[in-house]
Amino acid sequence: MALTRDFRETVQARVQRDRAFRQGLLGEAIESLLSGEVALGKELLRDYINATVGFPKLAVHTKIHIKTLHQMFGPRGNPTARKLFGIVAYLQRVEGVRLQVRPAHAGLHKRRQSSMGTKRSASAA
Repeated sequence: MALTRDFRETVQARVQRDRAFRQGLLGEAIESLLSGEVALGKELLRDYINATVGFPKLAVHTKIHIKTLHQMFGPRGNPTARKLFGIVAYLQRVEGVRLQVRPAHAGLHKRRQSSMGTKRSASAA
């Protein structure tokens, strides 16, 4: 479903006035990419870029031609990891944030380690 111009303008206005919303949009875009929802991640990044730095400024700072940037974040775009991570690094610097990747089920990992430790102790006894 295509977004209407009014909706995009509303999102852009909120991004410009609400820092938490802006940072949340950037984080959600990256999370979408990492979870395999590439089309959604690219669309969210495109919205974020349009509402913040803009494609012309992004092109200057990343040394990627503006037309290439538009293609990368278009429906059929397929950005390379090097270019995509370069763009994400630049956007983080501009936003003043550093996104981190953490396991969603960190507690599960700890439980496995503690149960493995218990089994080792039991077999050693």
